[in-house]
Amino acid sequence: MYDKVYRSGEIIRRSEAAVDIEDRGFQFADGIYEVVAIWNGSPFRLEEHLQRLMRSGRELDFNMPDIGWIKEECSDYLEEINCFSGDRDSYLYIQVSRGVSPRSHAYEDGLEPEIIMYARELEPKPEEYFSRGVRAILLPDERWSRCYIKSVALLPNVMAKKKAKKAGAYESILVRDGFITEGTSSNVFIVEAGEVITPPATNYILNGITRRAVLEIAEKLGFKCSRESVSRQRLLAADEVFLTGTTTEVMPVVEIDEFEIGEGSPGEITSRLQEEYWQLCR
Repeated sequence: MYDKVYRSGEIIRRSEAAVDIEDRGFQFADGIYEVVAIWNGSPFRLEEHLQRLMRSGRELDFNMPDIGWIKEECSDYLEEINCFSGDRDSYLYIQVSRGVSPRSHAYEDGLEPEIIMYARELEPKPEEYFSRGVRAILLPDERWSRCYIKSVALLPNVMAKKKAKKAGAYESILVRDGFITEGTSSNVFIVEAGEVITPPATNYILNGITRRAVLEIAEKLGFKCSRESVSRQRLLAADEVFLTGTTTEVMPVVEIDEFEIGEGSPGEITSRLQEEYWQLCR
């Protein structure tokens, strides 16, 4: 099922896939990407993912193809590998590099982008992560200032995620000038006195597709929702904290830097949003 990949118009065996040594994505991290969850054979909010991919491309002056064409290519690839059957949950990785050209920091105009896609089984997180909650640590946000672009230049995220793993934590929550931005691969929410709060989608934050879905769910359920800055102190004093993301889903956080959050167990509102999210996407 997963032994075929897509490369710029072709569906080929993974063993045949290759990247040109002068692909700018390979040499300069000059590329963008999306990760789409496929639940029960249905890509979750594919259109929103592709719209964000197009925006990232425009922001970086990529010679992007038409969104309708990309959507058709995604559909053809997923049909070829039988992802629509719903036999198992999967994720689709889409990456676009600026293209191939002789190595130079200043890129040539009009380069033909290189597009790759592949799917893999979406392995479920341990059930106790959702039922008992996870730990997180706080780290300085050392990324660039255009985090709203979903760039493949992820080395600061990679290093911070590794530090979390070494500390026995699920995620590193990033702090810039005393305020929370996001996790290395997730958005951050807090709950205060029944209000659902998340940092606003500024240039320092990727406006996650799951983040948007959870805000929609919370508002439909009648919870007051705010998009406002959250300080480190406010985060640690919150009644509840949770993370959202394509593979993270809605993940309760019960401890941060050895500080217990709330009562040290998943909160009522987090659990409600978790259940509603699962009903929406599964």
